[in-house]
Amino acid sequence: MKKKILIVDDNQMVLGLLNHKLKDDYDLRLAPTLKIARLLIKNDDVPDLVIVDLNLGEEHGLTLIKYLKKNPKYTDIAILVLSGDEKSETRIECLSAGADDYVGKPFHPEELKLRIDKLLNSKEDTKALEEIENLEDFTFPEPKMSFRKRAFDVVLSLTAILILLPVFITVGVLIKLDSKGPFLYLSKRVGAGYKIFNLYKFRTMKVNADKEISKMDDFNMYKKDELEVSENDKQELIYDGGWMSEQALQTKKESKAAFMKFQNDPRITRLGTFLRNSSLDELPQLFNILKGDMSIVGNRPLPPYEAEKLTKDESAARFLAPAGLTGLWQVTKRGQAALSEKERMDLDNTYAQEHNWLYDIKLILKTFPAVFQSEKM
Repeated sequence: MKKKILIVDDNQMVLGLLNHKLKDDYDLRLAPTLKIARLLIKNDDVPDLVIVDLNLGEEHGLTLIKYLKKNPKYTDIAILVLSGDEKSETRIECLSAGADDYVGKPFHPEELKLRIDKLLNSKEDTKALEEIENLEDFTFPEPKMSFRKRAFDVVLSLTAILILLPVFITVGVLIKLDSKGPFLYLSKRVGAGYKIFNLYKFRTMKVNADKEISKMDDFNMYKKDELEVSENDKQELIYDGGWMSEQALQTKKESKAAFMKFQNDPRITRLGTFLRNSSLDELPQLFNILKGDMSIVGNRPLPPYEAEKLTKDESAARFLAPAGLTGLWQVTKRGQAALSEKERMDLDNTYAQEHNWLYDIKLILKTFPAVFQSEKM
């Protein structure tokens, strides 16, 4: 029996294209609105996969994702989102709501079909595994912070802000004198439970440094070696900013490191080097702690373009711990250029699973000797 796919899209061209590409292998249902999609699902026509466009005129595909995930009857339905929104925050929002995959527009039909095939097979394998094993032993609790930890964060951050107020003023003035631009830098970060917030830091880079991120791959300390694709692997072509084989596309994705940390970053200002080596650039995050975005101790909050790569496997466990100003990775491995991506993930996951009150105190005490440890090249 063919598996059922419900395609929700108000673009007739997209519906026609997907219908032509998938009709031979799957039992398709087409819906131009969320209302029609819900009716089809409610009438016991439950699909194995829902492909939903994120923007359907006045409607938003995210509401369908939330509707399916809150109803126990539909939790086994795989969800694939189509969207022309390339923002990492949007991708993370959809994945956090329960979507299984997120495909940007324009897409190539061959690549989309490959993703659909793998997604349905993956769901089938997971269902079979659940019948054999009790997976509850492998789940993590929901992110939460104890009252004692939160009270400690508020008292310590407020006290530190009052004591360090002259330092804040001095550093702010020096930054304004050193280079053009604001003295504070606000950046989107992803914390516990994939919550997105604005992280505060003293600016250490030139203005608009974020726009140069795509040119910085060669400076990345976590960069993976590029893999070559043989001529025998070049079969059907897929579009991803250029035509390439399926194997080449997979190679491109796997060669990108999840974390980004740069050696000899040319975007850093003269004063910025000192602020980073002394960790003074991190002081404004005391306000994030006071607000409740972060804790004194936790895993470092990640930029969305890093966090979106850590949603599918065991690496996602790091987001079950509070985001922190300092943590296990900082005090044990700070400054080590040889630190691998896997070691970084392991340290983050270790803290997420083992942190407690006494553990946090030990890490705070270890933070002071690590503060002035400069980054190794």
